[in-house]
This record gives sequence, C-alpha cells and structure tokens, in this order.
Amino acid sequence: MLILDLDGIRAALADIDPLPAIEEGFVAYSEGKTIVPPVGELAMETGEVHIKYGCIKDQPHYVIKVASGFHGNAAKGLPTGHGMMLVFSQETGFPVALLLDEAYLTDIRTAVAGAIGAKYLAPAEVGCIGIVGSGVQARLQLEYLKPLTACRDVLVHGIDGAGLERYQDDMADAGFTVGIAPDGAAIGAACNLIVTTTPATTPILLAEHIRPGTHITAIGSDTPEKQELDAAILAGADVVVADSIPQSRLRGEISQALGVGAIEESKVVELGNVIAGKSPGRTAEDQITVFDSTGVAVQDIQIAKAVIDQIEAERT
Repeated sequence: MLILDLDGIRAALADIDPLPAIEEGFVAYSEGKTIVPPVGELAMETGEVHIKYGCIKDQPHYVIKVASGFHGNAAKGLPTGHGMMLVFSQETGFPVALLLDEAYLTDIRTAVAGAIGAKYLAPAEVGCIGIVGSGVQARLQLEYLKPLTACRDVLVHGIDGAGLERYQDDMADAGFTVGIAPDGAAIGAACNLIVTTTPATTPILLAEHIRPGTHITAIGSDTPEKQELDAAILAGADVVVADSIPQSRLRGEISQALGVGAIEESKVVELGNVIAGKSPGRTAEDQITVFDSTGVAVQDIQIAKAVIDQIEAERT
C-alpha cells in the first residue's frame, strides 16, 4: 500500500493541474456516474468532522476522506484543519493508498472548485475581487483565481484585524494589491467577483450590498448551521449553482434559502451540468450569479486519483 505524507503529496501536486480532473468529476456526478452517499458529520462544541466518500463507477478506486475543522486551534498556534484520505480498490476492497495530507488536499480541491465556479460564472471583466475571511481558503481561493482573471485588485473583510494585515502582506507578495474593507457593504460596492470563506452563522453579505454583474462563490457554509449570504441574494440572483443539489437541500446557502422559502429548488442547477453545457451559466454581463460550494466527494476522488497517478508515473 502506498503511504504518502504531506511532503510527498505536495511534491506530487507541484506537477499537476487538478482543475481539469475536478471538472470531469463534477460532470460525472451530474451525469449519475458516481456513487456518493450523504456526508457523515460529527459536530462537537470544540470542532467538526466531515466524512465524505464515494466512487466514480468507471474508475479503479473508491475514496474515504476524513477532514476536521477546529477553529479554536488558531489561538493555540495550530492549524484549524486536519485530515486524511484512504483509497481502496473497487474490485477487491483492498487498501491502495493512505494519503496523510493533513487536510491539504481538501484545501486544494476546495480552492479549485471555487476557481471552476468563477471560470463559468464570473463576469468577463473583473474590476475588483472581494474576499470575506483571511484564513487558508481566503488565500488559496485568490491564488487559484489568478490564472482566470487579469484582476489583481482585492478588497478583504474579516473580524481578525491581525489576520487581515497578514493576509494583506502575504497576498501582496503573490502579486495582489489588497485593501481592507470595514464590512460586507464595502465589499459589495467595490467588487464584482466575491468569495466568502468564513464559518459565519449569520449573513455577512446582504442583498442590497450586491450590484448587477456580480458573481459570488460561497465557500464557508458547509453545514446546516452556517450562512454567509442573505437568502435574498439567492432570491434575486439570475443563476444559482450548486455543486450537488441533493447535498444543498441539507447544508449551505441554498439550504438556508430553501428553508425560508426565498427560492424553489427548480431555480438551482448543478455545476457539472453547467460545465457540460446542459444548463446555462452566466449569459449576460449584468447578471448576478451564485455558486454554493459545499464540497462533494468527487472532488476528493479526483484529486486523490491525480496524486496517485502522478506517483505511479514517476515510478515508471
């Protein structure tokens, strides 16, 4: 059995562009070519653990991923996320690989999903990128947007003043000019591509903040309790996209909007169908679009497969 630690995984990923593989995974999911059970979830006072697992039917492996989020770790000087991926043979059930990624693969595949959403839904001309939050995803989302837009002007909002200053410095080193916004209203007024990355349970962005032509990628809300967007944003949006419609009934921004009757499920389309051209994405520059990313096992399957394929290629 292949056992890879974080250093080995980082080295393998350095030679991989995971975006095409994860796009293929979303398409396979929307075409019914996967087996993806509901998310397993352990919600504790100290943190949360998600178990996501499944397979793509024509592939040799199935994957079980365990990832945790303990936001109190930041005060202890520890990473807030951790985890691992286990890869098994679909033919025999035997273990094939243990990827001790410390949630790094989860972070990357989440950032890639945000980039895919922007690829199909963001306006052609981005004037300023808005980021809500200053943690790992706030950094990775911006880094993975870099090849997709020429915009390097960023406005960031969050509750951690010191974290915002570090974010400003770090992203300046990555080639971005970053200003700090006092609130969500300032983000909405200045930015037409917005990514939210927090564990908030009350909306940070309100419908009156969002101007025509804006795309929003909502990353942080991945449990039934979390919410970063006012449900009225989804009600007023021209296009609302889920990574998984079944999953969005139970968690994420779409779940919140459905729960208060702000939208009907018929308004929601799946990202895999947008990628495949079966459902419309953005069709006009003045549209408001929302991508609700709750994280689907096909992302884990595809990024694990990419790492294993890379290792095998290096060995031959």
